[in-house]
Amino acid sequence: MHNPQISTSTDHSQAAIQTFPTVWRNKQFLMLLMSYSISLFGNTFHSIALNLWVLMMTGSAKMMAVIVVTNLVLSSLLGSIAGTYADRMNRRTIMLITDIISFGLVITIAFFISVPNTPFFLIVILTGLVTASALFQSPAYQASLVNVVGKEHIQKAVGIITFSENVCRTVGFSVGGIFVAAFGVSQAIIFDGITFLVSFILVLLAGSFLSPSRANTLKKVKSKFIDDLITGLRYLWIDPFAKAVIIMSPTLTLFFMPSLMLTQVMAVTVWRSTPFQFGLMEACIPLGYMIGSGLILLLGSRIKQRGKLIMINLLLIGPMYILLSFTTTATAAIPIILIIGFMFSFCTLLINIILRLEVSEELQGRVFGVLGSIMSVAPSVGLGIASYYADIFSSNAVMFTIGGLLLTFGICAIGKLSVIRNYH
Repeated sequence: MHNPQISTSTDHSQAAIQTFPTVWRNKQFLMLLMSYSISLFGNTFHSIALNLWVLMMTGSAKMMAVIVVTNLVLSSLLGSIAGTYADRMNRRTIMLITDIISFGLVITIAFFISVPNTPFFLIVILTGLVTASALFQSPAYQASLVNVVGKEHIQKAVGIITFSENVCRTVGFSVGGIFVAAFGVSQAIIFDGITFLVSFILVLLAGSFLSPSRANTLKKVKSKFIDDLITGLRYLWIDPFAKAVIIMSPTLTLFFMPSLMLTQVMAVTVWRSTPFQFGLMEACIPLGYMIGSGLILLLGSRIKQRGKLIMINLLLIGPMYILLSFTTTATAAIPIILIIGFMFSFCTLLINIILRLEVSEELQGRVFGVLGSIMSVAPSVGLGIASYYADIFSSNAVMFTIGGLLLTFGICAIGKLSVIRNYH
């Protein structure tokens, strides 16, 4: 098993010596789970409502791209900074502050959207501020889990969170569309704001989290912010496991997200799907992911050779996309898409679990902050490239190319990323 080469302390945290209750009996975890899930559910309402408002007000896809690019720039610039703050400050305090800030910002967005002739750039600025707030909250939340549930329960906890995330996104986008149609854009965004307020209350009720030892706390107070930032970046550059994850996860996402777009295009142009078949295909990836997450959650510590399991699924995703590129009917495509979602869960969920187990608790905020920045940029880069070439050639050809590149990456990863492959 991997041992990090850099650590701020031999005694990572009190979580290492604390006996924790099971996740379903852990009040703090359940409160955080509800907080995370309800705010994510609300975000789906906000996303649908904001996109609809932009299209109604401007009729331009370019204006939607302005918001997307703004969020990407913020994510790439603030990820490591936000992660460093999560390692220096009380993480619960960060979560509480960002929930209140997000609540105020989202309610303000709802107000201005309801006012006629609101300048578009004002909504862009406010949306960017909401994104910035979320960037500070995410690493604080992710890095807190090991102190809340303990390393012995982290696999089950991450599995539950991932399962809940997929359910909230799947149900949220469906219900959100109905809500926007029934009550309007502003009301849907107000609903999102209320979820941030509920999230704040739940984090408040969860109580204080376990924190690093006093010696580590004093060290953080004396150290400079820039020194902590450099330490985190140096860790990602030197530590073999962290470096391997930074290579593998964004690369997989770089190919995976464009393939989702191409699947939608092929469903209409190649497979001539009915509305029912199109909806079923849209549900296949999250459904497959939930089945895989549920299996990981059910098996728990009984899963052996986790590194090899990750690599096997990574290696097989490419050929599945190649097979999908040759598929001519929606009936044949649906089970393949479901299997891809299932495989993707093993490549991502197990990596996230191992990352929490192997990265020093004092550095988790920075690691998740940087990883989140890269993960937010990679899909858009892939989508841009895939969209460009899909117009020049065909969606089938680009899908085949993505499958081939993923297969090549899988083979290289098995050979080069041995620290993941050999992980037990």
